[in-house]
Parts: sequence; structure tokens; C-alpha cells
Amino acid sequence: MKHLHKILPILFLMILLSSCNKDFLNTVPKDKYSDELLWKDPNLIRPYVNGIYQKIHNPFGTLWLSSFVDETMTQGFWGLSSINSSLLNPSDLGALDPNHWGQTMQPLSWEKAYKNIRACNLFFENIEKATYGSQAEKDQIVGEVTFLRAYIYHWLVALHGGVPLITKSYSATDNFEIARNSYAECIDFIASECDKAASLLSLDGDKVRASKGAALALKARALLYAASDFANSNASWAGGYAQKELVGYVGGDRTARWQAAKAAAKSVIDLNKYSLYNPNPASTADAVKGYQDIFLTYKTEEDIFQITYDYQNGGWPFTYMGQSNSPNGWHGWGGQGPVGQMADAYEMSDGSKFSWSNPAHKTAPYINRDPRFAASILYDGAYYKERPLDVRAADPLGRVQTGFYKQADGLYKGGLDTKDGIDNWNAMPTGYYLRKFIDPKVDITAGVPQKLPWKAFRYAEIILNYAEACIELGEEAEAKLYLNKIRTRAGMPLITVSGQALKDEYRYERRVELAFEQHRFFDVRRWMIASSAYTNAEGILITYDLLPNGQYASPVYAKNATTWENRNFKNNFYLLPITISEMNRNPKLIQNPLY
Repeated sequence: MKHLHKILPILFLMILLSSCNKDFLNTVPKDKYSDELLWKDPNLIRPYVNGIYQKIHNPFGTLWLSSFVDETMTQGFWGLSSINSSLLNPSDLGALDPNHWGQTMQPLSWEKAYKNIRACNLFFENIEKATYGSQAEKDQIVGEVTFLRAYIYHWLVALHGGVPLITKSYSATDNFEIARNSYAECIDFIASECDKAASLLSLDGDKVRASKGAALALKARALLYAASDFANSNASWAGGYAQKELVGYVGGDRTARWQAAKAAAKSVIDLNKYSLYNPNPASTADAVKGYQDIFLTYKTEEDIFQITYDYQNGGWPFTYMGQSNSPNGWHGWGGQGPVGQMADAYEMSDGSKFSWSNPAHKTAPYINRDPRFAASILYDGAYYKERPLDVRAADPLGRVQTGFYKQADGLYKGGLDTKDGIDNWNAMPTGYYLRKFIDPKVDITAGVPQKLPWKAFRYAEIILNYAEACIELGEEAEAKLYLNKIRTRAGMPLITVSGQALKDEYRYERRVELAFEQHRFFDVRRWMIASSAYTNAEGILITYDLLPNGQYASPVYAKNATTWENRNFKNNFYLLPITISEMNRNPKLIQNPLY
């Protein structure tokens, strides 16, 4: 009897369990939905699809893809110099690694991209279980996921060449040894998926979800890349690489590819849904403001597809990209800033090239430039906005100070936006800061986030894609007709040249119109001009001499002899390597050339 107090609780528990309904052990969790419920309810499927959207690439991370090419650099360097010298390898992708804190490539990495593709495949395998109120409603969501999967594959192919085309959701017991598909097969798949998505999607929409226009715009971009030099080089850059079909075409009709690229871009134009924002500016100032406003305005007539973010699916650094990249004299961190080569690339307002050898240009390098220069880059003397209260007395005019001022002792001291300024750890050494994308109305000192969307596809890109295909097909008059629409919007003279000069002008136009929008990284590769693009990062040196009356003389400008980042392009950097962990998981994978 002395052990009865131990036996009774056990007997009571046994009786309780035996008398309970068998469903006691199958209680549905209250913090999640079962697969059975999910795929039967359209109201639950929509959040599932929203989760796929949230995991596609948002470029407003700490590091931008523009700092991996000749557009910007980071003031903290953060390991980019070795990558920009083509020293990445399958065991070390540095800042391009999906787990790097800079978040440049997280959604684009092989591993995370395929996880998102699996989510798409699960959707396709289960969507027929759901009952929708109308076929149009069901078509819309199927079209969206079709677009999203094609979008993810486009990024994978642009970065790696041919990749395994996975269209089913693998489980833990499946065989994961899958070979890469050829580049041609991948392009065909992306194009056909875009066609399918376009046939299902509405032309109207809120622009943060896929539409018919977004699907056709993706197809136009993918086919433009496929028609370009790199994909049609027969891997001449890759040494003795045997599997050339993995990194480009090994035959076929290139003219037909340019024709397909042209037709794809024209299909977007012919929708008559989109147009250039502020297409006929009344003045240079209007052209500057109009270009700035494209990126500071929600849902303009130019927007085709936007990527949004907030605290839930973005958080820091995405929502604080203004603070991350503003000048330090406004308590910004100056994270990314244009290199001197990018600043020098902008033409003069008459269409002539800027040159440091021209005395007039050297004396006043920021006067009479392409209006997109002032709209995209903050330079010494440019008005930005009112300074924070603790800095305002030192600069009541709110003008950028990246120059150096001679002191009475003969030494030079930097302005408020140099490392001699209010914060000595976060200044951009090139002498330039980003203006494009940065909303000056946001008070970064108050911790207010910037939540403007990323314009993943906009109409200006489509016009440029169409013009490039026309040039390559010898249809120069048509190319100039469309190219000059963008020139007019920019407040620049019309292009009248032909031949190689026209191609050069086109490439200039694409570089400045799409500056910092993640196109240049791919453009220098597909045009096979990367070796000339990866030159050491430069800046500008601006000095103000002290006059006898205590005032400062006009600034003196010179190219800064300091190399702010060593850069060197080697052919292996045309494509990213497949990581060693992925190679070990799948013995059928073949590594990219020169790794």
C-alpha cells in the first residue's frame, strides 16, 4: 500500500487515454494550416504565393550589384575587391555567397533559388485541388506562379549558364543527381513559360503582381541576352571547355535570335499599356526632376513590374537603403557611391563626350551635363536637402561638400561629406554619392524607413531592348526612332549617327538610362566588354584654395590619382561558379569554365 500514491496516477492516465477519442493525438496545430486545407482554399493559396514573391530578389541590400561592376563601390570594401579582381572560386564566393551578411545574392543563389522553384512546383502539383469562383481568378494566380518560376530561372541562367530544369517538387527520398540542361534548352523553357504566363495573366493589375506585360517583358530580356555576343561566342572565352552547350549556343541561326528578341520587345510595346514618364520635359530642370521622380513615385505609367518590401519581408537594410547610402554629412552611411568612371561617362548636354582633356570640362565638370547626371549622382556643390539640425549651422545651404578646403596652416581639410566631416567612418572616398532611388523627404535621422518599390521592369528598358535588336538587324531608322524617345525624355539631342557610332551611342544610352538598376553587370558580359569595364575604381579630387580675404577660391578639379579599389576581369568571372557544396551533392553537375 505504501506505493499506491505512485500507482494511482499511472492508472488514471491509462484510463484517460483509453477513453479519449483517437483524434486526441491528431490535433491540428493552431499556428499553421495543413496541406490538405491549404490547397483547397484559395484564400490560403494567395498568402502561399505571396511568400514566393517575397523571396525573389530585392536589390536594396547592403551591397548592390552595381558595386560588382564599373558603376559604384562600397566605402567599407567588405571583400568586394577580391571578387572584382575575379578571384572568386567554388569554395569562396565572398560577398556573392548566399550567406554573406551583405545580402546581395541571397535570393539569387543556387540553393535559395531552387528552394523557391520548389515552392512553385508544389503549387502546380496541388492547384487543381482548389475551387475558384471563376476561371479568370484561377488563371491569374497560375499565371503569376508561372511567371515567378520563369523569373527565377532567368536569374539562374544569367548568372550560371545552363542549369537543371526542375519542374517537380523533390522529396527527401528522391534521387537528386540531375544534370544541367543546355543553355538553349533553358532559354526555350523560359520563353515558353513566359508565353504561357502571358496567356493567363490580365493586362491590368497593381504592378506588384505579375501581369501580361511583366511576362512579355521577362521574355524580351531573356531573348535579348540569348541573342547577344556572349551566348553566341561558341565559348571562345572558355579555353578548352568541352561542354560548350552549357554556357551558350553551339549552332543555329543568330539572326533568328535577334528577330525573336525584337519581336518579344515589340509585343510589350504593342500592348499600348505603358509609356515613358514625363516624355517631353519643358526644361533641363524638368528633365532632371522627371527622371528622379520615376524612382520616387509608386506605379507610374512606365512601371511594368515592381518588387515591394517592408519590415516583414525586407527589414533592415532594405527599408533603410536611404540611410545606408546617403552622404555622411546628413548622417547617412555612404554605403554605395558612384565611381569616377561612372560619373565621367555622362555626356555633355550637347551630346559630346565629357573629357578631362578639355579645359572647359575640367574647369566646370558638373555644368551642362546630361540631365540624368544630376538626377542620379550627388556631386560637390549639388543641392540635396536641408541639413540635420546639428549640422545646419555649418552648411545652411544644404549643398554636398566632398571637396577639400585649404586652412591657414597650409593643410587641407575635407568638407562635411568627407571623412573629415561629422562622421569619420562612413564617407564615400570617390567624391560622389547616389541620388537615384534616395527619397530626400525621408528623415533618416529619425529612423524613418524608405519603402519605395524596386522597378524590376520599366518601359524604358523595353524600348532599349527593341532598339538594340533593331541595330543588330540593320534596321537603324527604326532603332533611332525609339532610341530618341528616351533621348527626348532625358532632354538630350537626338541621335543621328549610323553604323558603329550608333551602336556606341546605344550602349551609352543604356548605361546612363539604366544606371545602378542591375543591368550593367550583365551588359558588360553579354557584350563581352568586361575586360575594359573592370578598371581600378577612381574618384575625383576637389580643392578650394584660401584667399587673403579669408574666402575660398573657385574649386579646382582633378582626377584623383588614388586607386580606391583594385579591379581586374578574368574570363572565369563571365559566369559564377557552382559552389563546391552543390557539386558534392550532385555528382552529375559539371562546373563552369575556368574554375
